[in-house]
Amino acid sequence: MLLKAAYGPGVAAGTFSLFMYVSMILAESLLGRTFGTYVLRPFGMQDSSLWVPVLAVLAIAAAALVNLVGNQWVERSATATAALKIVGIAVLAIAGILAAGVSSLDRLFTVAERTPPEHGWMGFLAGVTLCILAYKGFTTITNQGADLRDPERNIGRSIMISIALCTVLYLLITVAVTASLTVPQIIGARDYALAEAAKPMFGSWGVTLTVIIAVVATLSGLIASLFSVSKLYDMLRDMGQVPGLPGDGGHQSLYITAGLAILMAAFFDLSQIASLGAILYLAMDIAIHYGIVRRLKDDVNAKAWIPWVAIVLDVAVLVPFLLLKAQSDPLTLGITAIVALVIITAQWITVRHRSAQ
Repeated sequence: MLLKAAYGPGVAAGTFSLFMYVSMILAESLLGRTFGTYVLRPFGMQDSSLWVPVLAVLAIAAAALVNLVGNQWVERSATATAALKIVGIAVLAIAGILAAGVSSLDRLFTVAERTPPEHGWMGFLAGVTLCILAYKGFTTITNQGADLRDPERNIGRSIMISIALCTVLYLLITVAVTASLTVPQIIGARDYALAEAAKPMFGSWGVTLTVIIAVVATLSGLIASLFSVSKLYDMLRDMGQVPGLPGDGGHQSLYITAGLAILMAAFFDLSQIASLGAILYLAMDIAIHYGIVRRLKDDVNAKAWIPWVAIVLDVAVLVPFLLLKAQSDPLTLGITAIVALVIITAQWITVRHRSAQ
């Protein structure tokens, strides 16, 4: 809605809206692949090029089925699963810290025994690009605004609380992992590093416990995300920015969203999904902030310096990420360019068709 207000109901608004939609679908694929990786970890099959995507597809399909059952079930289970995720991850992280010694907390404030990024500041900033994906889940809250009680009050509070909780948990996880594992070990176990960090305290039980928490976290995240992203597709369809399927089915948006997530989970690995999602999301973020500064500043009572700072920070991490990806993984950049071109072309055709009617 911000994009439509800033750029009009044309190609630009539709393109960047779909960038956000696709980035959120990629986040679902990421959850699905993570589910498959952790489930297979006890069997030593976490790197399987067959079973990881198979389990990812099954997880997404199961989450879609739960959404088909009804929103009441989702709402009733959300609080319990959220509490289990937060407590479980915190327990694992704290256990990892205790195993390494409480003195490991000093790593939050010192630079002793740190390994500089391989590419210096460029590598550091590029790494931050992927970290942004870990925090973008609050968009799930905004897309469910119409379903919240007192949304004007609760949306803002929910976003701040969720970001604060994530920040604390992520810092604890970072300390636990870096205190327990060397950099090569972290790289080798990058898709299940928390399970490795829990091993010294819990032994083999640590892997099992981590798998259980990861399964709950990924499945509940998929259920909530599919509901949220389907709402976004409904909004875009009502605004004339995306097409619908033939017929009057009430779950069209869910079928489309789950189907695209399944395709991406089946054919892209975690690294490709994360990179593609980060690039599209940051491009959309820059477009929204620029639109606010140029067109909507007075309408929304925005302080101009805040969106400008956001734009500068987005560019500061996105450009190094693109430069390093061009050197190390040009295939992913090529895929991203193709996806962006398909979205732009589809929007151009959609706008022309709408104008001709």
